Amino acid sequence: MKALIVDDDRTLADLLAFTLRRAGFESLQAFDALTGLRTFEQTPVDIILLDVNLPGNAQLKSGFDVCRRIRETSNVPIILLTVRDDEDDIINGLNLGADDYILKPFSPRQLIARVKTILRRVGEAQIPMDEPFTFERLTFDEARRECHLEGDSNVQLTRLESRLMTIFCLNPNQVLTSDSLISHVWGAEAGSPEMLRQLVRRLRLKIETHPGEPKLVISHPGIGYRFAP
Repeated sequence: MKALIVDDDRTLADLLAFTLRRAGFESLQAFDALTGLRTFEQTPVDIILLDVNLPGNAQLKSGFDVCRRIRETSNVPIILLTVRDDEDDIINGLNLGADDYILKPFSPRQLIARVKTILRRVGEAQIPMDEPFTFERLTFDEARRECHLEGDSNVQLTRLESRLMTIFCLNPNQVLTSDSLISHVWGAEAGSPEMLRQLVRRLRLKIETHPGEPKLVISHPGIGYRFAP
């Protein structure tokens, strides 16, 4: 598996490459928008890690422009890397065709988990499942689609509930927009806010001690949800 890293922070790019190599990936690096696009056009890759704030030119002013150009010809998975948690930026990136976004700074484990999750979802490769996600009060085994609550028995999740739980576990204590959750769970062309609300309700019934007063999956009206493990 081969990844393309496009980030003008060379130290971070080297760290990303090292992290990916340890997980079994080859990696290519580019440090500006134009070189990133040209590298993609010349060399097939399986996934792209793309910084939003990139030096470029009049045609390619940022990582958003690179994402848009790539989506004109390819469905290769793209993860945006950004220091900005502005909702409009996130929605813009997803609307341009990005598959995911990660807020800097992030841990190597989080990065690899997100890469593997996307590659499994798009079916580009058979990627092994990670170890269970473990938090203070809850453990989630993605491979078994099971949650274990402190002082309680295991609960089995459906495929969609498990997919939603995976996204939450990869982004603990981070507000995720409804649009991004819908895109992750159902894909960009499917799903709806009402479907997401019903899915969150079903998940709460399984993992919350008091579903009517949720402490794990918190609503942020007009924005989305936050997983607070």
